[in-house]
Amino acid sequence: MPTKKHEVLVNQEEYLLGEKSSLIKHEYVDGVIYAMAGASENHNRISINLLSEIRTHLKDGPCEPFMADMKVKTANQFFYPDVMVTCEEDNTDPYYKEKPIIIVEVLSKTTRRMDETTKRFAYMNIPSLQEYVLVDQDFVDVEVCRKKEGWIPRHYYLGDTVPLMSIGLELL
Repeated sequence: MPTKKHEVLVNQEEYLLGEKSSLIKHEYVDGVIYAMAGASENHNRISINLLSEIRTHLKDGPCEPFMADMKVKTANQFFYPDVMVTCEEDNTDPYYKEKPIIIVEVLSKTTRRMDETTKRFAYMNIPSLQEYVLVDQDFVDVEVCRKKEGWIPRHYYLGDTVPLMSIGLELL
């Protein structure tokens, strides 16, 4: 889980300004800033593989994938998803997106609780979001939650095909 940087509440403008000059990334949850830890090799491999598959699939289309350094804004929160895709005009600010259709988080021991609780509930409230995907980096388990299925999780394991319906992609 990210570690708290400040006990004092800061506003969104202060947070965004600070992120532009910071050497490390921070997430912002209702006025509290959390420093982000680095990711493992396996976490990076999974994220890069997912981004590569998604990018290749979306090439020459209207949708665009983003990875780890692009923030997503949800109400009074900013997070750095491992992978996300936007399809409609979303240029409010070049440093964050507000209209993703799919968000993917790669789970680790330190991020699991935040990804499965705080982020899940925040992401589910993004009107444009159609799918939230959680990929475990320590064993083969991909959890996909879809808006049209009431956000009920479906799990996929080794040998399963994982359908990402929001972007029309099946991962093997």
